[in-house]
Amino acid sequence: MIRVGIVGGIGSGKSYVAKKLGYPVFDADAEVSKLYRKSRKCYNKLKKKLPKYIFSFPIKKDEITKAIIANQHNLKKIITIIHPEVHSSMNKFIKKNKYKKIVVLDIPLLIEKKINKKNDILIFVDAKKKEINKRLKKRKNLKVLKKLTKLQLPLEIKKKKSDFIIKNNFTNNKIKKNVKKVLEKILLND
Repeated sequence: MIRVGIVGGIGSGKSYVAKKLGYPVFDADAEVSKLYRKSRKCYNKLKKKLPKYIFSFPIKKDEITKAIIANQHNLKKIITIIHPEVHSSMNKFIKKNKYKKIVVLDIPLLIEKKINKKNDILIFVDAKKKEINKRLKKRKNLKVLKKLTKLQLPLEIKKKKSDFIIKNNFTNNKIKKNVKKVLEKILLND
């Protein structure tokens, strides 16, 4: 099985590119949302660590947002509780898909948390800053996004560590062509 990690900046279109590869995708952001909705274990741990912010189960996203905006240390507390659970879910996903030719890992802190392995193929999703900013303005909580960006390696380092770069100009046909070219190269080298 080939593990393909998708990396890039917030708002660059990583999840979109991951889906376009056409193989099973582990989406860490979706997994985190699921944990907030369904994991009483995570709720209990977060309630204990952040009693001023976490009040109800399922956990409301605005409670998490307020905790992160209030204090950078709260973000670290959240990460220490959530990341092991996400990592465990990722391992189950990989085990479940072990006979697939390729699995795609869409994990925002893939390199930073050293989740990627030596043999993983990394694809950097590159997009123009102007386009990214336009997309981010549509999202809520820019303060949270800025705090999350601080956790990430600089984009140039991620780009250097990557095996392939896919330029994302946010047009479907261009993405399809770029993804197809990269997939062909990955499958050729297998």
